[in-house]
Amino acid sequence: MPSTVTKALVIIVTLLLAALHDGTAEPAPRKLSLKECISIALENATSVKKAGNNLKLEGADVLKSYGSFLPKLTATGSYVPRSVSQTYNAATLSSTPGNKVKTESSSAGLGLTASLNLFNGLSDYASLQSALDLEGAAGFSLRRAKESVVFDVTQHYYQALLDQELLAIARENLQSSSDLLTLTDRQYRIGIKSLTDLYQQQAEVAGNSLTAIKAENQSRKSRLELLRRLRLDPLTEITLEPVDTASAESLSPAVDIPGLAAESLKNRADLEAGRLQADAARWQVRSAAGSRLPKLDLVASGNSNGIDRISYNGIDQSYLLPPLGTQLSNGIGYSVSLNLSWAIFDGFQSRYAVQTAKTSWLNRRLDYEELRDGIVLDLQQAAGDYRAAFTQISASKASLLAATSAFNAVQRKYELGASGFVELSNARATLFNAKSNMTQATYNLALQKALLDYTSGRSDIVQHDNASPSTP
Repeated sequence: MPSTVTKALVIIVTLLLAALHDGTAEPAPRKLSLKECISIALENATSVKKAGNNLKLEGADVLKSYGSFLPKLTATGSYVPRSVSQTYNAATLSSTPGNKVKTESSSAGLGLTASLNLFNGLSDYASLQSALDLEGAAGFSLRRAKESVVFDVTQHYYQALLDQELLAIARENLQSSSDLLTLTDRQYRIGIKSLTDLYQQQAEVAGNSLTAIKAENQSRKSRLELLRRLRLDPLTEITLEPVDTASAESLSPAVDIPGLAAESLKNRADLEAGRLQADAARWQVRSAAGSRLPKLDLVASGNSNGIDRISYNGIDQSYLLPPLGTQLSNGIGYSVSLNLSWAIFDGFQSRYAVQTAKTSWLNRRLDYEELRDGIVLDLQQAAGDYRAAFTQISASKASLLAATSAFNAVQRKYELGASGFVELSNARATLFNAKSNMTQATYNLALQKALLDYTSGRSDIVQHDNASPSTP
C-alpha cells in the first residue's frame, strides 16, 4: 500500500513538473514571408494610419462645404418664471405727483429662424472645389504612404536576409580556418609546420571569430530594424523565408528612361497629390477674394410670446389673459427679409486674406514643380544603379570563380608544405570577400529593381504573392 501511494505521488509530481516546463518553455520563432511582413506593416504602420485619418478629415470637410449651400435653421425657446419692473405713471395734473407701479409677471416665448445665403462672392463654391481637391489629394497621399511602407519593408527584409547569409559565410570561413588550425597543429607536432605557422593560423582563427561575431550582431540588428517597421513586440523571435533572388538575374538591364519617365509622371501618387493640393490652394484664393463682394441672405423667422401670470402693485391680473398655450398658438408672428451686407472697408483684412491664400498657392505650385523635376532625376539615378547592379553581378561571379580556384590550389599546396601561411591567408581572405560580394550583388540587384519600381510609381500595394522582381 505505501509503495502504491509513493508511485502515485511520483507520477503526480512528474506531471506537474512537465506541465510547468511546458508553461515556461520558450515559444517557437515566428516564421514570416515577405508578403506577410508587408501585410503586417500596412496594418500597423503609423504613417498609413495618419494618412487614413487625414482622408477621413478631408471627407468631413467636403460634407461641411456641401452644407454651406443649405439653409441654416435655429430654434429658440425661453421661459421667465419671475420678472419684476417698477415704473411711475405720469400724473394727469401737473401739481399731482405720479404713481409708482410695480409689475410682476411670468412669460414664455418660442422662435424659429431660417437663413439661406444667396450670394457671397462665390466663396462657398470655391471652398467646395478646394475641399474636393484636398480629399482627392489625401487619397493619393494614403496610397503613396502605403507604397513607401511596402518599399521600406522590402528593403529591410532583403537586408535581414543578406546579413543572415553573410553571417553564414562568416561562420563557414571560421569553420574552415578552425579545421585548418587542427591540421596545422598536427603537422607542427610531426615537424612539417613551424611554430610560426601555428601561431599565425591561431591568429587567423581569432580574427575570423571576431568577424563572425560582428556579422551576428549585424544580423540581429537588421532583424530588429525589420521588427521596428512591423511594429511587433521587440522580444518576438522571427525567422524569414528566403526569396528567389536568383530569378532577378534573368531581368534585362535595358531601361527605357524617356518612356519610364512619362509613366512615372502619370503614376506617381504623390505627384498627383501635389497637383491637387496646388489646385485646392488656387480655389482658396478665389474663396478669400469673395469677401470683397456683397453678401445677400434670405431670412425667414417666426416667433410667439405669452404671459403666464401678471400683477400690478400686488393685484393679480392673470384672469384678464387667456391660457398660456392659447397665447402661444394664437400669437404667432413671422417675417421674411432679404439682408444685403457689403464690407466697404475692413481694415485691409480681406486684402491680407487674399495675399495669404495666394502665397500658399504659389508655394504649393513650386513644391509640385520641384517634385516633378525631382522624380525624373531620381528615376535616372535609379535606372543607372539598376544597370550597374548587373555589371556588379558579372564582376562578382568572375571574382568568385577565380578566388575559389585559387584558394583550392593554394590550400592543397599548403597542406603539402609547398606554400606558406601568408599565401594561404591571402587566398582565404580573397575567397571570403568574393563570396560576400557575390551575395551582396545578388540582393542589390533585387533591391535596385524594387527601388526602380517605387521611383516610377509601379509599386503594387495589393499583390505580393512572391518577392521576386518582375521584368521592367
